[in-house]
Amino acid sequence: MVLAEDSSLLREGLVGILSRFGHEIIAAVADAGAVVTAVHADPPDLLITDVRMPPGNADDGLRAAVALRAALPGLPVLVLSQYVEQSYAAKLLDSGDGAGVGYLLKDRVGAVTDFMAAVGQVAAGETVVDPEVVRQLLRRRPDPLDRLSPREQEVLGLMAEGRSNAHIGAALHISDAGVNKHIGAIFTKLDLPVATDGHRRVLAVLAYLRS
Repeated sequence: MVLAEDSSLLREGLVGILSRFGHEIIAAVADAGAVVTAVHADPPDLLITDVRMPPGNADDGLRAAVALRAALPGLPVLVLSQYVEQSYAAKLLDSGDGAGVGYLLKDRVGAVTDFMAAVGQVAAGETVVDPEVVRQLLRRRPDPLDRLSPREQEVLGLMAEGRSNAHIGAALHISDAGVNKHIGAIFTKLDLPVATDGHRRVLAVLAYLRS
């Protein structure tokens, strides 16, 4: 695993947490150039990166992650940041049909166990996106969102969190048949093609995120 975080205290804290849960940190770096070098030198099973990093102290970390995903298809990337960088966040989440990507906001990670669960999901090729990230990115493309009913938007938000149909039904107090009906309506209203790669649920979210 490669960790990229320019705050030394947070970087060391994350190294300690990840190591305690059995993960090997092959590199812990503080700038975007070092991220690229470390990943190419020894491609990890997961890259965890902040967005705002040297040398530009803007979106350097996220831009590096997008470039690495393009160079190394399938590289799992988990962004852990204080804010949503919209354009490159959309590109990252759109890469590889969204498989093996995540975007979490630091101040919304409620517990270490939640964070570690997200780490495991992204490393396994799943998609984990904070609902607030989804909401901010959806505001960039209002027209597709307007096609969905309020209930369909709720279902889509839970889909973006990686919830199963059973969990969606329990959260919204609707039947499995009702969940399937809403998901089918979302696919139809977003004009999604029939996917054969198992990522059609992810495509329903990513349809909003493309720039």
